[in-house]
Amino acid sequence: MKLSNIKEILPTLDNVEFRLEKGTSVPEHFHVTEIGQITKHFIDCGGAVRTEKAVNFQLWDANDYEHRLKPTKLLNIIKLAEEKLGIEDAEIEVEYQNETIGKFDLGFDGKYFILKNKQTACLANDACGIPAEKQKIELSKLNSACCTPDSGCC
Repeated sequence: MKLSNIKEILPTLDNVEFRLEKGTSVPEHFHVTEIGQITKHFIDCGGAVRTEKAVNFQLWDANDYEHRLKPTKLLNIIKLAEEKLGIEDAEIEVEYQNETIGKFDLGFDGKYFILKNKQTACLANDACGIPAEKQKIELSKLNSACCTPDSGCC
């Protein structure tokens, strides 16, 4: 989800609620402690230089159990970050503390913002020598007419 998407969704909500992909809710007293733009400049294993940009939200829950972040407050934080930091309209990456700090993509299911698990991947498969994935074939769908009892193949 891009920053522009969350800015369109927030005015339609009464509450800001986050859930992990498996359905566990982020405690409703969470804070958004940071919004920023992260630029990652790196080289992949094939030698290509790459740059990626993301808008980073950091979620944190403390022991102030009465705290609730309302959509207008989050919109104001986003606007301030855009003004002060010049944040671009990029994909949102969310940091949230589980056993360690996790990084998540962000989705929306109509009610909840969903923290979607991120996956690593090789960006230069051809340079790594990773074989192409073989196509899986169900044996039951193969043409078995050649091996019927009358076919003479056995």
